[in-house]
Amino acid sequence: MIRPEEVFRIGRLGKPHGVKGEMVFMFDDDIFDRTDADYLVVETEGILVPFFISEYRFRNNETALMKLDGVDTVEQARQLTNCEVFFPRQLAQTDEEELTWAQIAGFTLVDEPSGTNIGEIRSVDDSTENVLFEVLTPEGRELLVPAADEFIRGVDGERRQIFVELPQGLLDL
Repeated sequence: MIRPEEVFRIGRLGKPHGVKGEMVFMFDDDIFDRTDADYLVVETEGILVPFFISEYRFRNNETALMKLDGVDTVEQARQLTNCEVFFPRQLAQTDEEELTWAQIAGFTLVDEPSGTNIGEIRSVDDSTENVLFEVLTPEGRELLVPAADEFIRGVDGERRQIFVELPQGLLDL
């Protein structure tokens, strides 16, 4: 059984394309093309299910047409429409210099001066020029923390931690 902490979100499946099970894949991270991955993980009915990739071809920088093994009809493809797609962390490179925003989800944000656990990075909002970590604190509060280079002091990809030194009072907002 695949656990949520073993994968990270890279996109979602769109509508079927053609009649042989091919689907539109809208991706936020093209890691599936940059690594030797034979499969992707699709969340269907709350369960993470691996699907081997038969073939894919890019339409543009944000979408690809993808054929998954075992999905051979329009009806089967339609059942996967709007399902989230994930990539196995074990297949991703853990080089801290090459981590993508998608891979950072699930990391722990740590205050470097005190060593305090600020919380878990649930997602990264990179829709604007000012990238934000969406963090859930151990107390259950949701925080938006700037992902600015001047605040990040280090990354430990192995332990899945990001060390930051934030301006005084930022976490109290």
